[in-house]
Amino acid sequence: MNIYISERIKQKLLEKHGVRPDEIRHCFENRDGRFLEDKRESHKTDPPTQWFIAETNQRRLLKVAFINQAVIKGYRIDIRTAYEPNKTEIDIYERYAK
Repeated sequence: MNIYISERIKQKLLEKHGVRPDEIRHCFENRDGRFLEDKRESHKTDPPTQWFIAETNQRRLLKVAFINQAVIKGYRIDIRTAYEPNKTEIDIYERYAK
């Protein structure tokens, strides 16, 4: 899997959310639900932003948001953000992605 995280996003993830790139990779490897699309008007992108919730290998639960650049740049996942999800996000994921 070709996961791309810009230097600016890496810095934000570490400083703001305490999330390391290896934790994001763990989440992709450990995912057991579908990807959901972020349809909020203020978060719309082209291609669409997708997200999921999964555990790292250390059992830390993270919400990972990304853009799949398959059409534009070959198969590449561009990470937008990753952080510990709130209860509402967990409930939405459990309801629509499992």
